[in-house]
Amino acid sequence: QVQLVESGGGLVQAGGSLRLSCAASGRTFSNYVMGWFRQAPGKEREFVAVINWSSGSTYYGASAKGRFTISRDNAKNTMYLQMNNLKPEDTAVYYCAASPAGRNPVLRALYDYWGQGTQVTVSS
Repeated sequence: QVQLVESGGGLVQAGGSLRLSCAASGRTFSNYVMGWFRQAPGKEREFVAVINWSSGSTYYGASAKGRFTISRDNAKNTMYLQMNNLKPEDTAVYYCAASPAGRNPVLRALYDYWGQGTQVTVSS
C-alpha cells in the first residue's frame, strides 16, 4: 500500500523559512515524478513544484520560482520542499503527490497518490 506522509508545516513569520518533507513508502518510485501542491481556503489546489525521482530534474510553478527548492533523497525515499522568504499568500495546506513519469506534472488530476497534507501558515 502506497503511503505519502508530509511533515514540517507550521506557523512562521513573513520572510521566514520552512522545510517540508514527504516520506514515501509502499512501492518503487523510480519511474515516477513527485510533486508538491497547495490549497488555500476557498481556492483550488495549485501546483507548486515537481521532481523526477530518477533523474532529479525539477520544474516549478510561478509562485515557487526563486523562493522554493524541491529535492529528494533516494536512500531515504523522502522528498523535500525548502521554502524561503515566505509570504502570507503562501499560507495553505501543502500536499505531496506521486504520478507516473510522462504525464503532465502540473495537472493534479493525473497524480495517483496523495498525502494527507501539512498546514503552512505565514503571518504578516
